[in-house]
Amino acid sequence: MLTTPTTAAHGLLVRISDARQRSDALFRIVREESLYERPIPERHRIIFYIGHLEAFDWNLLRDRPSGLKSFSPEFDRLFAFGIDPVGGGLPTDQPSDWPSLETVHDYVIRLRDALDSELSPEFIDSRVDARDGFPLSTLLNVAIEHRLMHLETLAYMFHQLPLDAKVSQTDWQSQQTAPVSPRMCTIPVGDAALGLHRDGEQFGWDNEFEIHTVHVPAFEIDQYKVTNGQYLEFIYSGGYDTRDFWTEGDWNWKTTKGISHPVFWRKRGDRWLYRAMFEEILLPADWPVYVSHAEASAYARWAGKLLPTEAQWHRAAYATPEGLARIYPWGDASPQSNLGNFDFHRWDPTSVNAFPVNASAFGVEGMVGNGWEWTSTVFAPFPGFAPFPFYHGYSADFFDGKHFVMKGGSARTAACMLRPTFRNWFQGHYQYVYAGFRCVSQ
Repeated sequence: MLTTPTTAAHGLLVRISDARQRSDALFRIVREESLYERPIPERHRIIFYIGHLEAFDWNLLRDRPSGLKSFSPEFDRLFAFGIDPVGGGLPTDQPSDWPSLETVHDYVIRLRDALDSELSPEFIDSRVDARDGFPLSTLLNVAIEHRLMHLETLAYMFHQLPLDAKVSQTDWQSQQTAPVSPRMCTIPVGDAALGLHRDGEQFGWDNEFEIHTVHVPAFEIDQYKVTNGQYLEFIYSGGYDTRDFWTEGDWNWKTTKGISHPVFWRKRGDRWLYRAMFEEILLPADWPVYVSHAEASAYARWAGKLLPTEAQWHRAAYATPEGLARIYPWGDASPQSNLGNFDFHRWDPTSVNAFPVNASAFGVEGMVGNGWEWTSTVFAPFPGFAPFPFYHGYSADFFDGKHFVMKGGSARTAACMLRPTFRNWFQGHYQYVYAGFRCVSQ
């Protein structure tokens, strides 16, 4: 049955409400006395994000309904922009520089009430030509996915909080799987179609346009993400101390910062522990390792391999021997909890072979969910790129040669962003994101 415009508009409002409920619930796992902490030095204090999610929606949408008047221009500016963890030095603000939690909550409520009083399915349908030439539905998708992205950013921030600063939501339970036996899968020569049609109906961010084809020679790729156990071999073999495995910039970063292991790991005596969201556990050898791009690249050199390009990764995930393309690696079925570790069903990773049904046509497993995957591709515009005029710097500010494309998704990635064209990116020295990798041979 065809979806009527009013039904589609109603669906957007339902999604906004659901995303708000998820963000409200996420903030509640942090004890109130810790909401002014800064668990990652390069990021804002947590209190900023409570205001930011609403300020972003307000600044994006308030002129689109009927020109709503600002309640607090100062707060609209204060909570407008986050921090990119590259360059510029670390923030130096103090908790006392921020407004009280009660004041921020009041600001949030007023913004939500004002927007909700204006937005309706009928109004959304009527705005087929909003300011900047984009329909209001596009702006609402931007607001929804922006919030959902922050649910993941906040989760990995909260991962770095002391355990007693959080209210436990679930007990960690081991998942019984067969031992992981690493091997490589062969991907034959073929094409990868990257990006979206600009004149299509599917929502995408500006960096997802325009669709184009990349020819990809044959290669081999790891069947599974690199595990903690495999990465431990790299550490024990002296990987962090061997200059040849690191570029000059990566070596200087590692040495200056005193980095000797993944940020999610802890050493207690002669044992390695893993900082799960709500407790420390013995390092799970078969979970994917989460590391920076610099660390992933060093491992790949140690192993005599490479990180995949964006086009290689895409072809391994979505192509088929018949020359067709799948919507997801496993096929066309929408993402469900039995298909992979994504869409907020878990707080932590699972074994890299926990979902054998989550396999591409070439037998590569777990490419969507359980951790983003670093590629060797520098984040750059596709041919025909045009920035969103209402969010000009979303992508363009990061076309600086310092950021690398990540693909796939993690346990805390929303289902709507598991589409094959979605591109995530981070700079090469950022350890905190839920990002692993697999290697290729050519």
